[in-house]
Amino acid sequence: MSAGPEEIAAAIARLKSGGVVAFPTETVYGLGADAFDPKAVARVFELKGRPANNPLIVHVSGAAMAREVVSEWPSAADSLAEAFWPGPLSIVLPKSARVPSIVTAGGANVAVRCPEHPLTLALIETLGTPLVGPSANPSGRTSPTSAEHVRASFSDHDVLVLDGGVCRRGIESTVLRLLPSPMILRPGVIGATAIERVIGASVSRFGADERAASEPLVSPGLLEQHYAPRTPAYLVAEHETEAALARVPGPVAVVTATSIQVRGPHVVEPMPPDAEGYAAALYAALRRADARGAGTILVVAPDTASGDPAIWDAIMDRLSRAAKRWKA
Repeated sequence: MSAGPEEIAAAIARLKSGGVVAFPTETVYGLGADAFDPKAVARVFELKGRPANNPLIVHVSGAAMAREVVSEWPSAADSLAEAFWPGPLSIVLPKSARVPSIVTAGGANVAVRCPEHPLTLALIETLGTPLVGPSANPSGRTSPTSAEHVRASFSDHDVLVLDGGVCRRGIESTVLRLLPSPMILRPGVIGATAIERVIGASVSRFGADERAASEPLVSPGLLEQHYAPRTPAYLVAEHETEAALARVPGPVAVVTATSIQVRGPHVVEPMPPDAEGYAAALYAALRRADARGAGTILVVAPDTASGDPAIWDAIMDRLSRAAKRWKA
């Protein structure tokens, strides 16, 4: 971690002037701007090339600041904040009048979370204002888990990058809508079972059929193609890998937690076999595979039989959007 007091001071000055700052969290790096400044938020959308119908998550220093962002704060929200904040849980509630409509893509609800990273918590607390913070990468592409990833995406733009090291969790937060009933809109490392234990109520899961043709989207992370490398990527079962390699022309980058051996021009990006390790390494591995110069990326579906099922669920959600299913 290289960012210190001078860098934080520079970031605060940038944010107060309506600028954009990339900041670290435990999940991925965010592209931050003052959540109450619509012009600054519009700059975030512009830099990312983000569709206007895709809402943003607002990052806060804790429950007290969250109450400035929402118009309702039920007791369940207090319980969840006490249990999981700082941490990778975004809570969706009706927005306050202070939140510009551009943040929520015109919707009535806003997602808030308190990130688990000391540098970013210090930034938000010192600034005294919540920050929007979508992943600091071009829209639809692989999320960044290091400062180097952010710089690679925005080297030609005026984005100040706070270097907070490599992100520990590696995939985006769980997004939970609380009202009218608890529903996970985007899976993350905090699953329904853990949430149910805290709030004492059942938690449902948002399905693709529940998304109306009309927008805005109810949550970030719902685009059909998301988290995707630039190189065409396919998700294959382990038993399909050899046949897929035989059919794909040219060199292939294989992202896998298995001990598969490849020959010829192909290369392997090895992955940890455990859920936590796989999640933390996923985006960096996809980025390395993308940089290999291969014509195709094959992601071998991980073995999800053991480990935290909530984390594997979140991983498979990301892979299903980053790579197409291989058709034999």
